[in-house]
Amino acid sequence: MSKRILNIVTCAYRATLEEQDDPILWLTHSMRAAKAPVDVLLLSNAVCYLVRDQDASGLTLGGWSQSHPPRLVDDAAALADGGASVFYNAADARTRGIDPADVVDAAIPIETEALPELLSRYDLILNW
Repeated sequence: MSKRILNIVTCAYRATLEEQDDPILWLTHSMRAAKAPVDVLLLSNAVCYLVRDQDASGLTLGGWSQSHPPRLVDDAAALADGGASVFYNAADARTRGIDPADVVDAAIPIETEALPELLSRYDLILNW
């Protein structure tokens, strides 16, 4: 039997300029493609990945312009569409002023006090 895996993402926007995606969301997509039973929990600033209508186009640093901006909300939604559970800490979202109506539909809010029960469902937890 496969071990249930939870990837926890707390560090937001890591490598998103260089790679146009979050490395852990990409890794989770890859693991799921290999049939691993892996889900995602977004904490801290990573809850911002779930906000609809983000637009990083037009980003310019010096003479360089980002031609392929990250679409992290699409990456998270694609995980859910592929069968992964995409959880986020509701308190972290509230702290950042994120309205639940602005969050992608497939995301599952988890209150802080419910985190221990959620974590107990997994055999392997990776905190990134």
